[in-house]
Amino acid sequence: MIYKASHNTIIYAFFRLYTRWKIKRNFHGTGIKGEFTDRGLPVLLLSNHFSWWDGFWAEYLNMKVFKRKFYFMMLEEQLKKYMFFNKTGGYSIKKGSSSVVESLIYTAGLLTNPRNLVLMFPQGRFDSMHNHNISFEKGVGYVLGKLKNKIHIIFVANFIEYFSEEKPGLIIYFTEFTGNDLSTANLEKEYNTFFSACRADNIRLART
Repeated sequence: MIYKASHNTIIYAFFRLYTRWKIKRNFHGTGIKGEFTDRGLPVLLLSNHFSWWDGFWAEYLNMKVFKRKFYFMMLEEQLKKYMFFNKTGGYSIKKGSSSVVESLIYTAGLLTNPRNLVLMFPQGRFDSMHNHNISFEKGVGYVLGKLKNKIHIIFVANFIEYFSEEKPGLIIYFTEFTGNDLSTANLEKEYNTFFSACRADNIRLART
């Protein structure tokens, strides 16, 4: 049995306001780099995962660009500690249990509704922002294999830098994956090509 998301209108509205305030308060600047042509499809965000902030950044990107109802997968033990997130789109996955398949099927179900956006961290764990290779677990491929409808698959890469500022700056890169090969291996390869290009651009910006 999993904890399914239970959006509460008031709490979710507060969460969105809190996200804007939290990012404005803690970052000296926020940049979004990418282009999106909305075809009215559900959105799957695949993002690197290196900090507590990642979910907030994804919702910020959603509010700015995609404008859909936000859902995100959390480890069950973390969701139990912060059940507030269940009211804002969080749902559970418990690694190593039989309920993993239930969580992935639930994810696929969310992605049949064009008003929804689902955030997944394909590596399934925290990893360094400076890691040059993101390894995908099999969950993403399983979810996509269950879908009969088209969706927007969006790669996201988040980078923070301090430079001469007391507060860090945030850059969110995104691009849409438009290939036909939805295997986990191919998505991992294409994501890492995207991530490497974003990292190179981030380094270039740091030198200018």
